[in-house]
Amino acid sequence: MFVLETIEERVKARLIKYLGRDDTGIRKVVLKLFLEGGMFTTGDVYEYLHKTDFDVSYRGVSAMVGLMNTRLGILSINVTGDHNIYSLKEDYKGIVQSVLENY
Repeated sequence: MFVLETIEERVKARLIKYLGRDDTGIRKVVLKLFLEGGMFTTGDVYEYLHKTDFDVSYRGVSAMVGLMNTRLGILSINVTGDHNIYSLKEDYKGIVQSVLENY
């Protein structure tokens, strides 16, 4: 028997699993940042986390944002400038909001 799963259900399941491995709360903070809107470079995210007292390295933040982009598929990336610019895809804002509210 086949069970059809929507893209939204798959993204929601991935987000829940992703946040389940978030021991420090950093992933939740980054998702909230993207949910608030705007476009961010890795440097922007790094500075935001550094100001909120997370002990992070630039490379670690770069890996985290890259993973959100490739594995979760919820970020849009603009690679035309000197730095990659990331934003949350409009289609996934409701899903991310829902998961963050219930997690």
